[in-house]
Amino acid sequence: MVILGIESTAHTASMAIVDAEGNVRAIASDVYKPPSGGIHPREAANHHAEAFPELLARLVSEGHLHPEEVEAVAFSRGPGLGPCLRSGATVARMLSLRWNRPLIPVNHCVAHIEIARLLSGMTDPVLLYASGGNTQIIAYAHGRYRVLGETLDMGVGNFLDKLAIALGGTFPGGPLIEQWARQGEPTVELPYSVHGMDVSFSGLYTAAKVAFRNGARREDLARSVEETAYSMLCETLERAVAHLGRHEVVLGGGVAANQRLRGMVERMATPRGVRSFAPPPKLCVDNGAMIAWTGYLVWRTGGAVPVEESLVDPRQRTDQVDARWRTPPPGARSPDVR
Repeated sequence: MVILGIESTAHTASMAIVDAEGNVRAIASDVYKPPSGGIHPREAANHHAEAFPELLARLVSEGHLHPEEVEAVAFSRGPGLGPCLRSGATVARMLSLRWNRPLIPVNHCVAHIEIARLLSGMTDPVLLYASGGNTQIIAYAHGRYRVLGETLDMGVGNFLDKLAIALGGTFPGGPLIEQWARQGEPTVELPYSVHGMDVSFSGLYTAAKVAFRNGARREDLARSVEETAYSMLCETLERAVAHLGRHEVVLGGGVAANQRLRGMVERMATPRGVRSFAPPPKLCVDNGAMIAWTGYLVWRTGGAVPVEESLVDPRQRTDQVDARWRTPPPGARSPDVR
């Protein structure tokens, strides 16, 4: 028995096959790369519509996918870019009807959490979710994943993408910032914007652009940006861990592939007796495997929907999803939820 997962929230079209034990049998992905600037939602959606038949054919031709053993079809319902979400959902509906299999909507953010929990073996971690469109500190409580803190403006990944383009690079910007930062020193003074449990990146973005125009070396600026932005994330993560008394943290989202962020989280966690984990980079970025695995969890707790109820939700939040497959471990302290 396997689950087919379809991911299409932003620039990545991906399909994957995962079995009931969480073994990833295969992933096939294709990334939309705009000729200039950032993601254009309609162009990205068109890219996905063209890519999905080829991705499906690849899974079949390589022998990883046998339709008769597919138990359910899962897809990203949200959050994400509307046109992109609809591309993936359309393919999922078609396959569900063609194969007469249950259709499983999955929250993209929750999928990042669950693939990290699966791979780490952790039971009740605090999650730092750092991606293009989302930046959140998350923990489970009372049947749902609760957002303890988040960005007040743009996601850290979008911030890095926009900054890289402003510094003369291209999309996606995170890998470029990381590459430049390895050659620089943290010599540029930048604003540090933490507001309780929330963070803000707009002021940091503006200050970095001004510093670059005033002659700051690109490599030094990139290193300074990493040190500042990731310190902000580590501060809020540390506060959440201390408040909840948890001893496990996981990273998720595309920015979690950044080696400097991984190292800073580990350096924060280890002296406090907290175990930290980040998935392999190919499972940090958007991928169909996380959708397939979370789809399995949703499916086994009765989460299938008919096609007419499978509308996407570009603004669906992490804390709007009932995590019926979760049970709190004995003695776990939960966030106060009214």
